[in-house]
Amino acid sequence: MPGVCNKTVPAGPFGPALAVALLAGAAAGQAGAIALPSGRAVSFHDVIQNEPGPTGLTVRFRFVEADLAEVLDVTPYEELEADMRYLCESYALGRISNTGPRPTGVVISISDRPVEFGAPDPDVAQVFEVYRPDGAACVWEGY
Repeated sequence: MPGVCNKTVPAGPFGPALAVALLAGAAAGQAGAIALPSGRAVSFHDVIQNEPGPTGLTVRFRFVEADLAEVLDVTPYEELEADMRYLCESYALGRISNTGPRPTGVVISISDRPVEFGAPDPDVAQVFEVYRPDGAACVWEGY
């Protein structure tokens, strides 16, 4: 997945309304921790919308959880996926504009520290999933 992580959101296929909505949501999300159903918390890192995804038009919401490496050792994947689905439904969907082309995929990722998008780093713990927006729900697509 080549690309550069940045918060510059060109109009591209989404149009300016979505770019403004994504940036406004990103700025609002930086204020603090986001509580997850598992009891853990993540912080918002960034949004990437200018890179193609596995299902077509895709928006990526990236989060950080500093102790993710330890969490991965003791947490069932079903719990991790439930937290990512929660982030998709409660955080990402509300930040995707209802004007212009709708993304066919939402990628939710959590890493133990910020990492440049597309740059491999074997020392970074990460989990991610792809969801298809379906009304107020995120349907797991499998990555």
